[in-house]
Amino acid sequence: MRTLNYKGQLGSIEASTEDNCLYGQLLFIKPLINYEAETVKELEQAFKDAVEGYLATCTSKGILPEQPCKGSLNVRLGHELHLKAAIAAKEENVSLNEWLKKNVLHAVG
Repeated sequence: MRTLNYKGQLGSIEASTEDNCLYGQLLFIKPLINYEAETVKELEQAFKDAVEGYLATCTSKGILPEQPCKGSLNVRLGHELHLKAAIAAKEENVSLNEWLKKNVLHAVG
C-alpha cells in the first residue's frame, strides 16, 4: 500500500474506475478527512490541502491534532496466545512489551 506523508500525517491513495478519479483519506486518526482528484499530482495537492485544513481546524478549535499511531495499542490475543508470548518473553529474559516489539519489527522489517 502506497501512502502520502505530509507534516506527520499519512494519507491513502485509491482509484475509482466507476468515477474515473483518485481519492484517499487521512490514515490512523479518528476524524474522517477525505480528498480526491483526477491526477496523481492533483491528488498529492488535495492531500496537502486536506492536512492543512485539518491542522487549521484544530488550531481554531484549540485542540491538538491527532498523530497517526501514537505508539501504544491494545491487542487482544486470547488467553492461549497471550500465555505463549509471555512464556517466550520470560525465556528470553525480556518484558512482554520488548518481546512483542522485537517480533513485530522482525515481521515488518
